[in-house]
Amino acid sequence: MKFKTQKIAYWFFLSALGLLALQIIYGFFMGFAHMGMDGLHDFIPFNTARAVHTNLLVFWLLLGFMGSAYYIIPEESQNELYSPKLAYIQLISFLAVGVTAIIAYHFNWWEGRKFLEIPRPLDYLVVVNVLAFLFNILMTLFKGKKQTTTALVLAMGLLFSALLYLPGMIWFDSQTLDSFYRWYVVHLWVEGVWELIMGGILAFLLIKITGVDREVIEKWLYVIVGLTFISGILGTGHHYYYIGAPSYWLWIGGIFSALEPLAFLAMALFALNMYRKGEKKHPNKAALNWTLGAAITSFVGAGLLGAAHTLPNVNLYTHGTLVTAMHAHMAFWGAYAMI
Repeated sequence: MKFKTQKIAYWFFLSALGLLALQIIYGFFMGFAHMGMDGLHDFIPFNTARAVHTNLLVFWLLLGFMGSAYYIIPEESQNELYSPKLAYIQLISFLAVGVTAIIAYHFNWWEGRKFLEIPRPLDYLVVVNVLAFLFNILMTLFKGKKQTTTALVLAMGLLFSALLYLPGMIWFDSQTLDSFYRWYVVHLWVEGVWELIMGGILAFLLIKITGVDREVIEKWLYVIVGLTFISGILGTGHHYYYIGAPSYWLWIGGIFSALEPLAFLAMALFALNMYRKGEKKHPNKAALNWTLGAAITSFVGAGLLGAAHTLPNVNLYTHGTLVTAMHAHMAFWGAYAMI
């Protein structure tokens, strides 16, 4: 650890691990309920458990991304974090908002929009919190001694993640319009800008672990960014098959969904290629294996399993089945949780 303020990241990671454990507990609640052992139904109905389970996923992943940024950005910019005090305030307030939302779900205070159930007043607090986080990160970059491609791609992913949260705050009376813009947030996060965050973190880890020249690794980042934007944006179309959108989304969604695995394939090849080129024998084998595992598992979960059921003629039969659940769980675990 080169800079004292990097230790702030540990508090974010510790909080994320605690919320991951809670998410798993609620996953067990749903699993037992699905098997008929639903003794907690009067206290935690299935729909409440599901909302908590999915929202905790988003919540702890965002904490992980923030912690990663607070660790990576100072080291990449060769500068202490702009405001450690602001980072701690931001962590405490973000946890307070998240815990309030989780409690609120148990009392039926939510918006009922999958992944974005958080009550509207808390939405505004999330926006303020994220703006404080971005201010801290961008000021650290601005005042740093250097700007690297790795840091810029990571910061770009975080900035776009914040901007793409805004369409989910627009209220529509039409269910079709509401679903249309809700997927701007959900899809363009997980199969768009979050891939930039993953790419930035992956590049940082590979630079540290393999010893491969930074210039070589960062050239791969440009490829990943390009593939992410080419396939991810219009790949949103595979969510529009059944919501009442125009029929042209069938072929747009089908074509670009078939291209989406390319970004994850590039990440897997990128990690394996850097590993083979690496001359540095890093003592932390676990970190190396987890880094490679994240790249490979994300390709299988998000890439292969995603492509296997997003073509319109196939999705007609797999939509809402366990195929969807397998893809979602393995994609999130490989692409974001492992990293």
